[in-house]
Amino acid sequence: MNITLDRATYGSLLAEYQPQIITNDDEYNRAIESIERLMQRDELTREEVSLLKLLSTLVETYEDHQFPLESSPQEILLHLMEVGSLKQVDLVGIIGSKGVVSDLVNGKRSISKTQAKALGEFFNVSPALFI
Repeated sequence: MNITLDRATYGSLLAEYQPQIITNDDEYNRAIESIERLMQRDELTREEVSLLKLLSTLVETYEDHQFPLESSPQEILLHLMEVGSLKQVDLVGIIGSKGVVSDLVNGKRSISKTQAKALGEFFNVSPALFI
């Protein structure tokens, strides 16, 4: 079923959010912030739902490209740390003690579901990337 959108309203949303193919982490972070702003609203119009779907598709496409399934959870964590200029100490308290973080980063320990969820929230990505 094709849902009819109000062109003026949708056009205004497109002008405000300016969705585009995501090519770098700054654009990715802006798209995530836009999704979060939309998700915080109590009710969404049809036009906002359509924009949310578009932004989500763009983010998913970027994540699929940046984090192919062949990457291990540890490789993904290391990449996100590098992109964010983070050190192991920055993750202490988020996913565990200094020793736990060191073991995870060095591949000596697997990331638990609880840690994956915390990492997903911290990096604004799907926790599934770390499992």
